[in-house]
Amino acid sequence: MNNDSVHTKIRNLLDLHDIKYQTLHHESVGKSDEVAKARGTRFEQGAKALLCFNGEKYLLAILPANKKLDFKALAAATGGKRVSLADRGKTEEITGCVIGSIPPFTFNPCIELVVDPSILELDEIAFNAGRLDCSIVMKSIDYEKIIRKSGTRLLPITKE
Repeated sequence: MNNDSVHTKIRNLLDLHDIKYQTLHHESVGKSDEVAKARGTRFEQGAKALLCFNGEKYLLAILPANKKLDFKALAAATGGKRVSLADRGKTEEITGCVIGSIPPFTFNPCIELVVDPSILELDEIAFNAGRLDCSIVMKSIDYEKIIRKSGTRLLPITKE
């Protein structure tokens, strides 16, 4: 698994769209609360990425780190009867990232990106950039510009 490849793809995508961002190098941690401390950002700024499967397709659900995924809402919004987290091996295989380093973008056409709109209410988002020891902080308005261009659906998929 070449996490540097995903990291490079993210930076290339942001550079292509002339997005200003900050790269932070930090201790290699995977849990949302721990990485927020390591990078010096607020917990809720974290863009949590969860790879799910609805029986037909893979979905990369993006939500604020302080919220929980509503599996029923995600299933209803994406036409599945049931949604579950993809297993670790499959997640790492199709995202190219270890658990905890998955960014809020997908570079695999087999994965549909689904973003909870509450993440766009924040001024900035922070996320591990394909590596556990490196994060990117960017304006949420810039994130929205990129995902809207790709046709990403914004759907309420969280619960408190």
